[in-house]
Amino acid sequence: MFAKFKQIFAPQNKDLRKKILFTFFGLFIFKLGTTIVVPGIDTDSLGTTNLGFLELINAMGGGALEQFSIFALGVMPYISASIIVQLLQMDIIPYFSELSKQGGTGRTKLNQITRYLGIILAFIQGYFFSFAFVSNGTPTDYLTYALILTAGTALLLWIGDQITAKGVGNGISLIIMAGIIATLPNMFMEAFNSLIVTTSTQAMVLGIIKFALFVLLYIGIILGVVYIEGAERRLPIQYANRSTTMVGQKQNYIPFKLNSAGVIPVIFASAIITIPGIIAQVIKKDGFTLFVSKYLSQTSFTGFVLYIICIFGFAYFYTFFQLKPKELADNLSKNGGYIPGIRPGDETVKYVSKVLKRITTVGAFSLAVIAALPILFGMISTMPTSVRVGGTGLLIVVGVALETYKQIDSELATRSFTRGRKRR
Repeated sequence: MFAKFKQIFAPQNKDLRKKILFTFFGLFIFKLGTTIVVPGIDTDSLGTTNLGFLELINAMGGGALEQFSIFALGVMPYISASIIVQLLQMDIIPYFSELSKQGGTGRTKLNQITRYLGIILAFIQGYFFSFAFVSNGTPTDYLTYALILTAGTALLLWIGDQITAKGVGNGISLIIMAGIIATLPNMFMEAFNSLIVTTSTQAMVLGIIKFALFVLLYIGIILGVVYIEGAERRLPIQYANRSTTMVGQKQNYIPFKLNSAGVIPVIFASAIITIPGIIAQVIKKDGFTLFVSKYLSQTSFTGFVLYIICIFGFAYFYTFFQLKPKELADNLSKNGGYIPGIRPGDETVKYVSKVLKRITTVGAFSLAVIAALPILFGMISTMPTSVRVGGTGLLIVVGVALETYKQIDSELATRSFTRGRKRR
């Protein structure tokens, strides 16, 4: 890894350094925007001191929702819109299914639809959040706040696109990662202040040991997430129309990631669980609010069980939505490929489905454990609610960091290969 950093600062990779600097500049603009409160808002009267079920959105936005800044919604409306558009491609609406089969032209059209749908969702969410958190406002005030929040989301999407085009990595993903990372220093400071008590030397030493264990636990979970993200099951593939000599005795295989669905199942499950809470926040009825907090919140037994079930359900659903065994078997058959020991056709479909079910069970269990860690930690710990161990945010940070590193590594390898050919 250190060798890669050394290559980045090599004189011949000046253009890559410019891309990295441009990426950091775009993320700096995002972080700066999280400190700008929506105009006309009295911060003392805001009801964002205890976000509860919206803590995930706040973390992804770098604390923007808590301050009710112009970037309070972050890019979550776009993420929600992209998930909806992906679901609509499953032969639910024929128009979307046709677009998904049209290659680059279809993807461009789907991206435009996702953008428009994301802006609409941003306005709806902005109005709900304004009504829920800002007291004593008029309908015109709430409409104005919603428009400002929508404009903030639109600006973030534009910044993300610029980072993708002129920087390194996926801009939208990097914005989410930057928002989560921005909250980590404050989280560790709060953990430090809550664990280390200066009433006596013995208490302070014990607190330092506890804090050191907390940091080691956090690092251990990060290593576990890295392992899960990199784990994969490889299905060997042979081709009837290629001899061993033609392929240079190189083994071909289809890689199935242990966690093929990524963080989508956790985001989906979190969205389902938070819907009743958002409704309770808006209608402000004591009876309904009590029912939601008692039976549907993540900290309640029923809410926690429902959350885990949703993670497993969406993990299976999204994995089989992305990796369609029937299409995979058909493509293998068209290219003259087959899995050794498995007949082409229905047997291949059954075998691939069986493998996917097994690895998805393990992957979903891993997701559920990581997602449940902050909830369980909050139940047994006396530390502030902002101090979390594991969770969705950590999954996102590790996943985006690995993908960005792979892209930089690929660009360095391409440049090295090109320079080697020029020397010849």
